[in-house]
Amino acid sequence: MTKRRKEHGLFIPFLQVISDIIAIECAFLASYWLRFHSFLTVVVPVTKGFASLEVYVLSSCVVITVWLFIFQMNGLYGVRRNVSRIYEVNRIIKSVTIGILMAMTGAFLYRGYSFSRIVFFLIWVTSIIFITLFRLRIISYERARHRRGKDLNRAAIAGSSNWSGDILEAIKKNPGFGIDLVGYIGENALLAKSCVYLGPVDETARIIKEQNLDVVFLAPGEKDERLFAGILRKCIGLNVEFYLLPDIIDIITSRLRVEEMGGIALLKVKELIITGWNRVFKRAFDIVVSVVSLVLLSPLLIIIALVVGLTSKGQIFYRQERLGRDGREFDLIKFRSMRTNAEGVNGPAWTVKGDSRVTPAGKFLRRFSLDELPQLVNVLLGEMSLVGPRPERPHFVDKFKTSVPKYLERHRVKSGMTGWAQVNGLRGDVLIDERTKYDVYYVENWSFVFDIKIIIMTIWTVISGKNSY
Repeated sequence: MTKRRKEHGLFIPFLQVISDIIAIECAFLASYWLRFHSFLTVVVPVTKGFASLEVYVLSSCVVITVWLFIFQMNGLYGVRRNVSRIYEVNRIIKSVTIGILMAMTGAFLYRGYSFSRIVFFLIWVTSIIFITLFRLRIISYERARHRRGKDLNRAAIAGSSNWSGDILEAIKKNPGFGIDLVGYIGENALLAKSCVYLGPVDETARIIKEQNLDVVFLAPGEKDERLFAGILRKCIGLNVEFYLLPDIIDIITSRLRVEEMGGIALLKVKELIITGWNRVFKRAFDIVVSVVSLVLLSPLLIIIALVVGLTSKGQIFYRQERLGRDGREFDLIKFRSMRTNAEGVNGPAWTVKGDSRVTPAGKFLRRFSLDELPQLVNVLLGEMSLVGPRPERPHFVDKFKTSVPKYLERHRVKSGMTGWAQVNGLRGDVLIDERTKYDVYYVENWSFVFDIKIIIMTIWTVISGKNSY
């Protein structure tokens, strides 16, 4: 291990620990002010006396010690080059929640002072806010250092797999990952024009030493597979990280996990999605938001219904058969935005820009996705979710399920009013292959925080109106 790598391996985790300490202390001080010296005292009066600031400061010292241990156990410390911000926030929320529950238990057992439940709630909320802000700043700082060429890991790609080109592109597009690609090892026509040739695959161990490599991406092709087992044996004792991309990666989109069964290590490449309490929380969120939205938007819904009915002949609402979770059929509800019998001549077809079938009022409704609002009823009935892959018609499902890789993976969760593909501009007349990649990524990487992020991004997408026609 080089001196450069040692320093970087300590510097970022050190910043993370210091920032967490400061953030937790700020959370305690902010909670103290909110509870005893802010407008909150008018809403929820203090009836059991005012606590001293000293009590909060001393309590924070105990909590900081315990919480840092919890954060370490949950993998929040370390060099985290390629961690996504949403993944970091998710980990922070889980860790702080565990920490506040432990703090509440400790306060209950300790009778020297009694904290109110409001205080614990305030500490929980402010801790998440402060820790998240500090952590995201550190991630940005670390990636900025990488872009300036600092703290980079020297890396090479070994093998001739078709996936080696994807690794190369990922490194080029994401300088914040902190990878300095020195070259490639083995015969690889895909990399010959972009990288320096370092030597044959069977000399990987020598190349690692000579080039002082920190990371090697193993992308074995058909000719390399038998060699790589021997190569790893030759590299025993070398302080280098190996990342393996086997051919099976083509059918995997979820995070790989290692589990143990009877002393045997198993690599989990696929798992059940949104089960147990996660399903309960997601369904409860759908019900609450759909009910509240239908009530608040009822005047707008009435106005839209009148506009649709008065500006064109035909029914106000349009029902269309779609396929949702597990391929179940349901009737999607929309405000009618096309003329009656729009598919009578040419049959089912996607809407394209400047589509003559769309009515004048329909153009406006589609521009701001107002025609989709009745789908809140589908959400309330449990046929759809607020967030998920957009439901498709049976005609197109039959067409794509054999021609588009992993297309049916979209049906592992409920369809949604909005989705990861839509907020990334993949709506309307776009390549189905690209849209499917985003849909499958959502299915395999779902989290409640991810749903919230998509909902927030949807607001901007609706305003911008990209691909809305």
